[in-house]
Amino acid sequence: MTQPGMTPEPSMTPPPGVQGQAAMTHPDVRPFSFTASDEALADLRRRVAATIWPEKETVADQSQGVPLAMIRELARYWATDYDWRKVEAQLHALSQFKTEIDGLDIHFIHARSQHDGALPLIVNHGWPGSVIELLEVVGPLTDPTAHGGRAADAFDLVLPSIPGYGFSGEPTELGWNVGRVASAWAELMRRLGYTRYVAQGGDVGAAVTDALGRQAPEGLLGIHTNLLVPVLRGGQTADSKEERAALAALDTFRTSGNGYLIEQNTRPQTIGYALLDSPVALAAWLLDHDTDSYYKISHAFVDGQPTGGLTRDHILDNITLYWLTGTGASAARSYWENTRAAALAAAAGQPPRQVSLPVGFTTFPDELFQAPRSWVEKAYPTLTYFNEVDRGGHFAAWEQPELFSTEMRAAFRSLR
Repeated sequence: MTQPGMTPEPSMTPPPGVQGQAAMTHPDVRPFSFTASDEALADLRRRVAATIWPEKETVADQSQGVPLAMIRELARYWATDYDWRKVEAQLHALSQFKTEIDGLDIHFIHARSQHDGALPLIVNHGWPGSVIELLEVVGPLTDPTAHGGRAADAFDLVLPSIPGYGFSGEPTELGWNVGRVASAWAELMRRLGYTRYVAQGGDVGAAVTDALGRQAPEGLLGIHTNLLVPVLRGGQTADSKEERAALAALDTFRTSGNGYLIEQNTRPQTIGYALLDSPVALAAWLLDHDTDSYYKISHAFVDGQPTGGLTRDHILDNITLYWLTGTGASAARSYWENTRAAALAAAAGQPPRQVSLPVGFTTFPDELFQAPRSWVEKAYPTLTYFNEVDRGGHFAAWEQPELFSTEMRAAFRSLR
């Protein structure tokens, strides 16, 4: 889906200064760049300015959804001060590519390190994120010597866009669940010539990474996640103080914070009409994920106090990407696909395969729930790295890029 004034297939020539051959080790990999049309950006501002606003909520908190005052301030800034061209230039400075896998165009950023022996790492974004949430870790992970690390800790980065998100193609057939995405990523890494690599993910990206670990394709050395996906399937115990606290937080999310989850699991097409028609509706929907993330984003707009990388511009970079690519509905539909796949597997009596590869896990304190080590060890008996850090939430790479990068170096050091 393309928005009015958007160029459906942007220039395929790498911008000046970009190492366009970095990923072109396979004939089906082609360079990609995106430049939004002036008409698309003008249409966005016009639509934001023409928003029909609901009445103010009748509570003093976020319990009825994104408050009117906050979203109006976001809209004001979006329509008058925000500049998409800044992040567009940031994307142009990176090597971007597309390749067709399993009948669908896959977009990815390929950022290679200048250091010899860099370990290839594929990092998976989540919802309501995109590759935008990973841009600030490119420097620390590919050039650790400039960010407090050692040359021996360097990574070659592959940052793909999940099908239906950002610049990747939108599935037009059933079956693009996290397992199929994981299989596509294994093929992507093979096309790039990587015979050994590691994988990481949070949110939906954690589910893709979990699936990749269970598939254990040739060359995958190990995985790391910062959301304990197996716990979301249920069956966890709560015997210790840490487990009871985690279960209470998880129950709170399930009862009062997962409205988006229910809608996208069951009726993504219905919400999709609003997400493609109104940029403000899209913004509100993407912001209403979890309480911690919402309050951090709110501070960035209401009182100008961003938390880490959650600045006004970074937040709107991500929302604007969804708008310009028209992927609000297709991204929401990915949840329906995953729910359907889980139901089919359960009906067929097919439990998830065990992960036999080394697993790393980091607990960030403001996550939906702080996963205790006991839960992580039960989910992943091959756990080789576990750490609890002192700051960061659900979108760890976006919010705390330096700390996230430090965790990646530590988690995968033994696999180099």
